Amino acid sequence: MENGEGKTNEIRVVLVEDHLLTRIGLRTVLERTSDIRVIGEAENGAAAVQLVKELRPDVVLMDVGLPFVDGIEAARQICTENPAQRIIMLTSHDSEQDIFASLAAGAGGYCLKDVAPDRLYTAVRSIHGGDVWLDSAVAHKVLAHYAAEKGIKQRKTVESGPKENGTAPAEDMPDMPDLPDPLSNRELEVLKLLVEGCSNQQIANQLVISLATAKTHVRNILNKMSVDDRTQAAVQAMRRGLV
Repeated sequence: MENGEGKTNEIRVVLVEDHLLTRIGLRTVLERTSDIRVIGEAENGAAAVQLVKELRPDVVLMDVGLPFVDGIEAARQICTENPAQRIIMLTSHDSEQDIFASLAAGAGGYCLKDVAPDRLYTAVRSIHGGDVWLDSAVAHKVLAHYAAEKGIKQRKTVESGPKENGTAPAEDMPDMPDLPDPLSNRELEVLKLLVEGCSNQQIANQLVISLATAKTHVRNILNKMSVDDRTQAAVQAMRRGLV
């Protein structure tokens, strides 16, 4: 589907899905927009790696459960070849193991297959724009994981008590040093929305601010927390108890 005079602004997508009807449905939904165009399709991970190398799409929308080479391994191979490649993992379940394995493999997004079309468009546009996008249910699992991990660490420390050399228990010490430049109240509001998986536009809408202002807040948060992306900011926010 050509986009005429807006062609240069098209987001070129490669679909990787082994079920033909699902793939057709995804293509149909994506191409209802004027700025997203599906340029290629693959039905397994091995074919996806080769196709992405040939077509160099802006975004890869890839199923987790693929034959021959699964989606997570395919994402890892693609990102090893091209670390800048934008990938959204698509799945019918929110398995914690798959979520963290996908993010570790280099995917910047994780989306459930029952996502509404508008949310799917937002995910593709957000990833293309350099953001990290997590389905809201997935974002909650990421935060819950780190909250549980922190709780286990503290319980173990309480049970073990002070060290023999007189060092205080770890629960009395912060997991991470204080930020040199604390976040403002507005930045904390933005951070909360960020870890819930909101895009910059959604943050702007909810806080009734301009998109440019939302982007500035997100950039300032990343700089203050010394992280490279929104996922790292979300993880650090939980470890610091900021959300």
